[in-house]
Amino acid sequence: MERFAYHAPGDTIAAISTAQAPAAIGVVRISGPRAREVAGRVFVSAHGKTLDDIRGYRALFGHAHDADGALIDEVIALNFRAPASFTGEDVVELSCHGGLYVTRRLLRAVLRAGAAPAGPGEFTRRAFLNGKLGLTEAESVMQIVSARGEQAARAALAGHGGALEKKIREVRETLTGAAAHLDAWADYPEDDVPAVTAGGLEKTLGGAKSRLDALLRQFEAGRALREGVDTVIAGKPNVGKSTLMNLLAGCDRSIVTRYAGTTRDVVEDTVLLGGVPLRLADTAGIRRTDDPVEKAGVSRARARARSAQLVLAVFDASRPWDADDRGLAEEVRGLPCVAVVNKIDLPQKLDKKYIQHYFKHIVSISAASGEGLESLTRAVLDVLDAADCDPSQGALFTERQRDAARRADESLGEALEALRAGMTFDAVTISVEDAVSALLELTGEKVTEEVVDDVFRRFCVGK
Repeated sequence: MERFAYHAPGDTIAAISTAQAPAAIGVVRISGPRAREVAGRVFVSAHGKTLDDIRGYRALFGHAHDADGALIDEVIALNFRAPASFTGEDVVELSCHGGLYVTRRLLRAVLRAGAAPAGPGEFTRRAFLNGKLGLTEAESVMQIVSARGEQAARAALAGHGGALEKKIREVRETLTGAAAHLDAWADYPEDDVPAVTAGGLEKTLGGAKSRLDALLRQFEAGRALREGVDTVIAGKPNVGKSTLMNLLAGCDRSIVTRYAGTTRDVVEDTVLLGGVPLRLADTAGIRRTDDPVEKAGVSRARARARSAQLVLAVFDASRPWDADDRGLAEEVRGLPCVAVVNKIDLPQKLDKKYIQHYFKHIVSISAASGEGLESLTRAVLDVLDAADCDPSQGALFTERQRDAARRADESLGEALEALRAGMTFDAVTISVEDAVSALLELTGEKVTEEVVDDVFRRFCVGK
């Protein structure tokens, strides 16, 4: 990733804060101590007022001109006064018509008027540095922008509202209280400080560790909601893989015929199932064949299945179990998988005892009619450990957060081991303090400038 030196707090920065695509409006955001001054060199109100004349959260209509006085566009200037703005600084947002040329020309005029070009995430970075957002709340901003489904959006909004920070703060305060009690009891034995007991301390630390364990367990489920899951639809020819692909996609993405081997390559699409984005791949039918083209497709299908995060193994309920079915079951054994018994609308000839020998999660559907889709949805969520995931309650959603939580969890594990081994409370205190330090890093209250910069470099410019 390209390195970028962020500007000093006293600098005034600007960037386009809307998508770089034609739209109804385009917004150029200016933030810093000279925001109104810079905007005033470009913007002229239609009624003679200036941005200095109006209070915060007020707007003026007028026109923007470049340094040569040439008209750029009609513009609405929205005034935010520090500290009641997103960044905590004086901010002006100039809204013009959303043509790419017009918006970029407006930004060029603002930069020529004295603003510096904002870097990736620099507006949100200033909000964090100015105490408007905690680090987990700031990180959730990009999660909101990139959310691909309702569940992902709920998780991001919960993070932005402080749900994760609240959970971490509660654990940290428990540990800080325990450490303070240990220090006070050790340093002032003559005072009336309640005695620390191994049993009481183990209960306190064990409870805190359980809460961190729960957060860490939900990380993968949360990542599935945010990033999606690589999913392969596998099965022998004519079991209904392409029909299932079309059912999930809501349109005809794969060719469906009664002839075996129609699908020779991988057909891909992304769908939402139970709020989880599935990056679906409809693969060639897996069977023994002498056709060199079909054989290549089968080889590719097997490779995709082995590397997938989720496999939908499809079997035909209207045909007896055979060697190709058994080969598929052996191929995907041990992988995150749902066995999909398709064509339940036809006379049944498949003995399910074979499938039950290989698979834990089995659903029966008719891909042609859609019957059983809800059962498939529940099974997929179960396999991904997302069935009980409530994103609105706060969750870890970046690798940085998970790493800090993991280190805190490991430190608590060491503290509990020291307690159970009968070691001195001093050794326990050191591990508890290490856990507190890791949690402070998670929330951004104790974090290096390098870590902060790395977080915001992952943002888009304009946020």
